[in-house]
Amino acid sequence: MEKFLYYNELYLIYKDLINDKTSEIFDLYYGENLSMQEIADIKEISKSRVGIIIKNAEKKLDTLENALRIYEKNNKLNNLLEINDINKIKEEIEKIIKGE
Repeated sequence: MEKFLYYNELYLIYKDLINDKTSEIFDLYYGENLSMQEIADIKEISKSRVGIIIKNAEKKLDTLENALRIYEKNNKLNNLLEINDINKIKEEIEKIIKGE
């Protein structure tokens, strides 16, 4: 379940950087929660091809996140909402900006 949520989040951040065909299949799998077989039937391709497309999309999302770290920074910023000490918040924001 954690993997499912993680890739859903990455997809929402980076979907404009994935080609349309891949994006459509990825969205059916992660967004619409369809099985690979259901997607294969809809798209009239093999189930194994659907799996390959999804795996390649996951790799691309991982590569984008490793390079840009948007998901990671968003999580850090969201965690700051729980802190009541303004000085601690400023300190943590400086770390995020510096890439620490």
